[in-house]
This record gives sequence, C-alpha cells and structure tokens, in this order.
Amino acid sequence: MEEMPQPQPSRVYLDHAATTPMVPAALAALTEAAGLAGNASSLHGSGRRARALVEDSRERIAAALDAHPTEVVFTSGGTEADNLAVLGTYAARTRSDPLARGVVSSTIEHHAVLEPVEVLERRGAEVRLVAPEPSGILSVEAVVEAIEDLERMGTPAALVSLMWANNEIGTIQPVREVAEVARARGIVVHTDAVQAAGPCPISFTESSVDLMALSAHKLGGPMGIGVLLAVRDATLEPVVHGGGHERGLRSGTLPVAAIAGCAAAVEDAVRHRAEESNRLITLRDRLIEGALALDLGITVGGSWTPGSAADRLPGNVHLIVPRCEADSLLFLLDSVGIEASTGSACQAGVPGRSHVLDALGMAAAGQVGVVRFTLGRSSTAADVVAALAALASCVPRARAAYAVGGVGA
Repeated sequence: MEEMPQPQPSRVYLDHAATTPMVPAALAALTEAAGLAGNASSLHGSGRRARALVEDSRERIAAALDAHPTEVVFTSGGTEADNLAVLGTYAARTRSDPLARGVVSSTIEHHAVLEPVEVLERRGAEVRLVAPEPSGILSVEAVVEAIEDLERMGTPAALVSLMWANNEIGTIQPVREVAEVARARGIVVHTDAVQAAGPCPISFTESSVDLMALSAHKLGGPMGIGVLLAVRDATLEPVVHGGGHERGLRSGTLPVAAIAGCAAAVEDAVRHRAEESNRLITLRDRLIEGALALDLGITVGGSWTPGSAADRLPGNVHLIVPRCEADSLLFLLDSVGIEASTGSACQAGVPGRSHVLDALGMAAAGQVGVVRFTLGRSSTAADVVAALAALASCVPRARAAYAVGGVGA
C-alpha cells in the first residue's frame, strides 16, 4: 500500500538577522524600476532617467540616515562596503604616512571585517583586536589602550573598526564614544552597522564615524545592494577598479532597480523604527523570559536589560543551552518548523565554532548548544509561543542525542 505523505509543520521564520523578507515598499520600488531600460552612465534619455532614479535614491537614503548625498556610495552589499572601508583606508593612510600601520578592531567583528584585517596583518600591519567584557560589550578604555599601545610602538593607528551591533549576540557597542576619542587623534573610524541600521536610531553626522557600512537585505530591501557612507573628505583606495563610478571608489554598472529597492527599504525602516522597536522588545523579552522559565538551564548570551534596546538589539534572542550540540538543536527545531540559527560562524555554508562565543570565554565552558532567534517585521506573538513550545520539546531530545553519542552528560 502506498505510504501517505506526512503533513509538513507550519514554518515560523525567526532568522531575520540572516536576511529579512522584503517590505512591500521595497518590493514595489524594485519591481517598477526593473522594467526600465538604460545604463545610469549613459547620456541618452533612458540613461538620464536611470541616473535620475539613482540620484533620487541616494538623496532619500542620505536624508533617512542624516548624511549628505555625496556621502552615499553604493556597493554590492555589507561585505564589500566593509572591505572597501578597511582595505581602502589602510592603503590610503599608509601611502601618505608609512608609519601609520596600526589597525584596531575587536574579536567579535563580522568576518567581513576580521578577514580584511587579517589580510592587512599579513601585509605588515600592526593589529590589535580588543576582547569584549563578559557582557559582550567592549570597554572604551580597552580600545583606547590598544590605540595608545600602537602609539608607544611608533606605529600609530590608521584605522579603528568597531561594529555598531553584534550579529550573533546582539550587543550594542560604544561606537560614538570610541569614535570621538579616535578622531581627536586623527584616526579614521569605520563601523559595520549592517545589523544596526533600521533597529537603532542612526545619525551618520552625529555618530562621529568616517565610514559606515549598511546592507539592504538586513532591513527589508533586496539582496545584492549595500551602502558605504563615507564622509566627503574620506581618502580611500578603491578595491574594485574599472570605470571610476561612485566618486571613483567603486567601479561597476549601477544596479538601478536594486538601488531603488534599497532606498525604499531604508526609508521604511527609519519611518517605522520607534514603533517597531518597541514591538520587538516586547516579543524579545517574552521569548527570553519564557526560555529561562523552561527550567532547562538556558542562559542568555550577551547583555540583556528587559524593556530596553540600549544594550541589545530589540529583536535579538541569543540563548545558550548546556549539554547539547548546536547543530543538533538547530536541526530539531527546523524539523518542527522553527527556522532559526545557531549563531555560529559559517564559511561557505560549513558550520564551525563561533568566534564570538570564544571571545566571551565559552570555549572553556564545555559543550554548549546555542540558538539565535532574531525577530523582525513579520514576527508575531504566536511565533514566540511556537518557539517556546519547540524549545521545550527539542532541548531534551538534543541532550539525549548528545549523551548517546558518548561525548557528554
């Protein structure tokens, strides 16, 4: 007898930090612009219409983030924006001042920053990676000490790169305080604000940073388009050559439709930020408090103040689950319809240890599972209830599998 197909569980999407669904305004802008002909660099009528849409989008993004339109540089995403900021700044600074070979960053940066920094170290840069406090938040004093250590060595810092908010544990970093100290010493300051743009109130002008990276698909826009906000007097060596587009900083034909979708998403995120932040804080706290109440030994990764987004992104729930494997827990959750992340570092789709948890000292804490639920525009109270029910059933199963495997409990 033919076996009847089994019903599939309904899906609950709680991985908005990886990518968030496009908002209607961005999808409409992308779709409308995708039907237009014309290269924005062409001089004929279609080209001028495409250029007008690009410049209108540039102005809208600048207005939403309190920047000047000339400070908006389009890239293929947050990774390219970070690479341009880190590699481009260092090349330009060391060309004008060969002694300025210092780079200061943190141990919990995204790999889009850490790997370019590693490249610079192989090329002779003096690198200082500052570890966070146990809360997952960097100390301003520790960053300043790293800057001063480089100065004592006679290799002053060319660049300080510090993420605005961590992509795994959601902690918000003291970027503005660090930037004020660094810029007073003539150091260029870059921030990876890929996770922060949208959830956090951001004024590029008031941030005191020189360079800020954003990615559209993290805030409801299309994939494949990002922005580097660069102050007008920023000196950068381009990473991509050929054509001199975008102030000569990023060559390549401009993706007009993606840019239009990006502008619509940025505007939408900023317009709804306050109300959406409050809504997500409520859901976040409900999920964290519910997970802690399951009596499964679950703890929270990173700083968390209930009712506040001052120290943690409003939609980030990072849970540490002792005595189980992260991947096992993730797959069990997925089998019951909960789409989340381990929060582990991944290279080309291959999961590995999280450098963020290592930086927090979790490497010596024994086998732990982690799950990162990240909430967004589509998240509801029903999603929280479903996630808690899934944790209650999946954590014991993950622990049983871990014990049977002969490596735990």
